[in-house]
Amino acid sequence: MTTRKHTALPKARTLIEALPWLTRHHGKTVVIKFGGNAMVDEELKRAFAQDVVFLRHAGLRPVVVHGGGPQISAQLDRLGLESEFKGGLRVTTPEAMNVVRMVLAGQVQRELVGLLNEHGPLAVGMTGEDAHLMTATKHYADIDGERVDIGRVGEITAIDPGAVQALLDDGRIPVISSIARSCDEEDGRDASSGASGVFNVNADTAAAALAAALGAETLMVLTDVEGLYEDWPNSDEVISRLTATQLEKLLPDLASGMVPKMRGCLHAVRNGVHTARVIDGRVQHSILLEIFTDEGIGTMVVPDTNTIEGAT
Repeated sequence: MTTRKHTALPKARTLIEALPWLTRHHGKTVVIKFGGNAMVDEELKRAFAQDVVFLRHAGLRPVVVHGGGPQISAQLDRLGLESEFKGGLRVTTPEAMNVVRMVLAGQVQRELVGLLNEHGPLAVGMTGEDAHLMTATKHYADIDGERVDIGRVGEITAIDPGAVQALLDDGRIPVISSIARSCDEEDGRDASSGASGVFNVNADTAAAALAAALGAETLMVLTDVEGLYEDWPNSDEVISRLTATQLEKLLPDLASGMVPKMRGCLHAVRNGVHTARVIDGRVQHSILLEIFTDEGIGTMVVPDTNTIEGAT
């Protein structure tokens, strides 16, 4: 007798391919920065939510950190408030900060929490203000060597991950908006604006700082490109793996949009995170492809002493 040929056999092979990666990552914390096209495309948003829930049910401990640039710009435009950028950063007046707070915590976060919770009572939303999770000081832009005031834009000075850790221990998926409290007590006492005492912080930077504070296994940053290119624009060859020192040498020549992402990856792997990955958020289920397949699809950054072998 011959064995019947089952058409579902390739699916079994795919599951078996994931086995060593499931074993390696089981029980580990993964911080994911949600951004780019994945934030505005409905199908990509749903695929992202499915990936994060899959990680949770596969035994990982996912944490999501998000910004919301396109949504903030749209709301400012609707309110007749100007969107101005200096040195690649949004000039955040007190009025704009109120909009940032409203959009991130009241719109982007709530939508993502809702998508995740379609699969069960898993996601809990919070901002960097909550439980003193993120503390920041005022950040100034450097434009042609000049220090420029860009309003309520913050630079993270401290992370207290206790509340996030408690949620993870309870089996929840924390979804965190990149807003931080001010480290200056006097700042919080200024009653002239509801924006006093809080800062808008770069979501890439926030995700990297949180990953380091949690001792995460992996930081994953979703982008609108395939990864870090070898020699852009002369080549579209993606660098699949590089060390912290190799990345540091490349930083001065990177496109401005990639700098905060790659600086975040560098900070993470130099502060205890085992790997940092930049992946293409335009690809559905890119997170699962990166973590659970032999090929991987993005750029992985490892510490200089890392001895991980094989593909991403």
